Amino acid sequence: MPGSNPWKLAWPVAVWLGLLAVPVPGGLQPHQWQYFAVFAAAIVAMVVTPLPGGAIALIAVSFIAAMGYVEADATASVRWALSGFADPAVWLTFGAFLFALGYRSSGLGRRIALSLVRRLGRRTLGLGYAIALADLALAPGMPSNTARSGGAIYPVVREIPPLYGSLPGPTARRIGAYLMWTAFASTAVTSSMFITALVPNAAALALAGRVTGLEIGWWRFLAGFAPAGILLLLLVPLVTYWIYPPQVRESPETVAWASAELRRMGPVSRREWTMLALVGLAIVLWVTGSNPRVSIPGLGSNFMHPTTVVLIVISLMLVLRVVTWDSVLAEREAWSMLLYFTMVLTLADGLNRIGFIAWFARIAVAPLAGTDPMVVMFALVGLFFWSHYLFASITAHAVAVLPVVLAIGQEIPGLPGAPLALLCIYGLGLMGVISPYATGCAPIYAGSGFIGRARFWLLGLVFGLLYFAVLIGVTGPWVLATMPPR
Repeated sequence: MPGSNPWKLAWPVAVWLGLLAVPVPGGLQPHQWQYFAVFAAAIVAMVVTPLPGGAIALIAVSFIAAMGYVEADATASVRWALSGFADPAVWLTFGAFLFALGYRSSGLGRRIALSLVRRLGRRTLGLGYAIALADLALAPGMPSNTARSGGAIYPVVREIPPLYGSLPGPTARRIGAYLMWTAFASTAVTSSMFITALVPNAAALALAGRVTGLEIGWWRFLAGFAPAGILLLLLVPLVTYWIYPPQVRESPETVAWASAELRRMGPVSRREWTMLALVGLAIVLWVTGSNPRVSIPGLGSNFMHPTTVVLIVISLMLVLRVVTWDSVLAEREAWSMLLYFTMVLTLADGLNRIGFIAWFARIAVAPLAGTDPMVVMFALVGLFFWSHYLFASITAHAVAVLPVVLAIGQEIPGLPGAPLALLCIYGLGLMGVISPYATGCAPIYAGSGFIGRARFWLLGLVFGLLYFAVLIGVTGPWVLATMPPR
């Protein structure tokens, strides 16, 4: 509870008061600096305090609206404070959380995971690929890797090591440590493959759109990362097998266990078939509805926004009784995310709207004059990626750092803004691998007892370097070749 550690609450207050005590820098108005002081305090609070992120952002936005830092008129100020609820990205992500509810309540998610384990799990390496593919299959409709990997994949994976006498402690390396790291490292990759695979993806795209004008649909987002994503999904189980090898190389018991679990589940239920059909419908509409290259007779191209697709599919889930309205109302994580995402997006937008980001970018870009734009672009991506060691929340990281990086990029003549934005956004899921607190499901795997603390940090660094190298070496040239520079 927050009251149990008042010193953590003192940190954001100290940051706020400390910044207010600093003379307003040249080129800024007092209200701009006061807004930044509240913003900085909110980010610190998200990192160090036990208060929920949505509560922190709501407090900050409410205070800013009351003080009139963005809009002096009271009516205009409250309209700004509520403007995030009109952003389609908010509702796209909220809807994807309800997709996760459908996977879970229908049993489809567990069946997919068990089916892949049964088919590929005879050898330990094949079991690693089954885990990666199970996460990939769930990723388009589950925007929280905590729910996807921690809630759907981990419970299945956790049942396997005891079959081989592999438990936390001395026997962890028999098979458990390998499976745990493969599951964790795989979800970092799948989190970058789809807009709907990770909440911050949509938030970051919304922020990038406001700073750079970038607009990209579900299909183009996938196409931009697919070369790197496919490569990494092929590499993760294999590289883990090489550098963190399991002692058990074959796992026939796993196949028998998965088969028994599937028999216990019985035949595919009507709700599972319905959920599978609805997910397929959503993917088809995401691919076709917002793709300008696809034209539907009578509808033309760009006939359906991705968020509209989500709303339609959720409506069908309710009509066809895959989920109930009571279960939707009880989905606390989705509603909490809705408020959190909305307030965080509004908070970051205000910093850009008042002109603070543009002011900071002009100052930061001065030492870079004369440097090759491509060198600057990749350096900014590196700064964005590795600075995540300072954050325990990918969303907080994106909100705090992405607008600054993009604004600096806009001030560099010849630097392609859209590729810079996409490389940073594609890095959001990948950076979740670097530490035991880097993403929502990280503490689950770090706390499983199968991977020692020092080993977890070392593997995070090794895979972080691998992911960053592929991001720069594969996604970088691909995005530069296929994305208009803007």
